[in-house]
Amino acid sequence: MAKPPLAKLLADAFLEPSSEALGETHALVIVQGGKLILERYADGYGPDATYPSWSMAKSMTQALAGMLVLDGKLDIHAPADVPEWSAAGDPRGALTLDLLLRMSSGLAFVEDYSPDNPSDVIAMLFGEGQDDVAHYAADKPLAHAPGSFWAYSSGTTNIVSRCLSRAIDAYGPDFEAFMRARLFEPLGMTSATPKFDAAGTFIGSSYCFCSARDFARFGLLYLRDGVWDGKRLLPEGWVDYARTPTPRQSGVEDLPYGAHWWMDIAGPGSFSANGYEGQFTIVVPDLDLVMVRHGKSEAMKDNVRAWLKAVVDCFR
Repeated sequence: MAKPPLAKLLADAFLEPSSEALGETHALVIVQGGKLILERYADGYGPDATYPSWSMAKSMTQALAGMLVLDGKLDIHAPADVPEWSAAGDPRGALTLDLLLRMSSGLAFVEDYSPDNPSDVIAMLFGEGQDDVAHYAADKPLAHAPGSFWAYSSGTTNIVSRCLSRAIDAYGPDFEAFMRARLFEPLGMTSATPKFDAAGTFIGSSYCFCSARDFARFGLLYLRDGVWDGKRLLPEGWVDYARTPTPRQSGVEDLPYGAHWWMDIAGPGSFSANGYEGQFTIVVPDLDLVMVRHGKSEAMKDNVRAWLKAVVDCFR
């Protein structure tokens, strides 16, 4: 069967007010060979608009962790610095940042976005946990032996985020200054707007608003193995670590997962930062390509993923 042409795929996605199959597509940016080669926006959106990251922020948190590893201030294989687990004999005290970055801590956490169902992520972001998201997540008990069970958890990322703050004793505006000096400013991500809770923790699970072009810059950092303008911003091997598959129990039907990055969404070797309602930053090394898509399409997730792969396949 012939591949659908790119023009048809774009027309299908940018129907107004929305596509029955794909929901709303607000922005599409494609960078290949380091150059912007395609950019399209829905009415009311544009290159200067900022878009929600949702869980794409998790991959930014992974980048920030890598920078502290590069500085020698973080060891991802040592027990994580989490006060809630410091009591003698607490089995959580042995949990490492590696297990947290791989979503394999074993901590109890219900990641459900339906307000009609019990949900730790909704309580953490919008309810009882919102003033101290890391404490809310770190206070959870173990549901599984560490390393034995993979479970996607926004709470896990916020524990990691607070560990980063503790490693450099920087919270709120001070941690934002670190983010800007080490990640946003070197890449030219002038639109980046991270959000913090009342305790000063970067809500790394969910909240860093950026323009589509700036999300593409972030993807390009990973496409270039953590090097930007000849300077290494991430440790050597950190990008490979991000896309090394995490062992998972049988029965998990979602995409393979690495360390705070998803894998294979646009074919073998691709990896991506994925966010709620259809936010994607996709890195395709064999095509030297980064693609960013923003929209509102949670109920059409499978359709959107198939569409994303079809768009990438147009460049093969």
